[in-house]
Amino acid sequence: MSTSAEPGLVRLRAVGYSDPVAQHLVARVQQEYVVRYGGFDEAVVDPAEFSAPVGLFLVAEVDGVPAGCGGWRSFGNGVAEVKRMYVEPAFRRRGIAALVLVTLERSAREAGHRQLLLNSGDRQPEALALYDRAGYVPVPGYGVYADAPDAVFLGKDLEVGQPEEDDAWAS
Repeated sequence: MSTSAEPGLVRLRAVGYSDPVAQHLVARVQQEYVVRYGGFDEAVVDPAEFSAPVGLFLVAEVDGVPAGCGGWRSFGNGVAEVKRMYVEPAFRRRGIAALVLVTLERSAREAGHRQLLLNSGDRQPEALALYDRAGYVPVPGYGVYADAPDAVFLGKDLEVGQPEEDDAWAS
């Protein structure tokens, strides 16, 4: 999967969560949480949860350079959760996060999921704006941060036959 993004080509690769490039980007997002919230994300993540057919983890590269990542994992009953959405600072504001997100949505829908959930935080206005533009709405809290005052929980219904965003990604 690839699309053009200035000044280079964005390529999305499905990788295992334990892949060295994925782990580098996950470490970077965890460091972002330390800066914004004072600590790492404490939600438990099993790398196997991001392997087909129960999940997916994508790495975005621009001209071969790791630029971002994101994944989804199944919650069961037609629900999946978006995790570890991240774009390196040098690659932000180029549409990479939107590309990763729409590709994750498409993949989750094709895997039979009807809804995506995610947990973000009030100190991530860029992420919240992205999710708002993509149609995510508030949902009840869940998991380790269910009662955290700075946690933001969002969801989006993935309707079967939902129009694809052809201009957002290409195969």
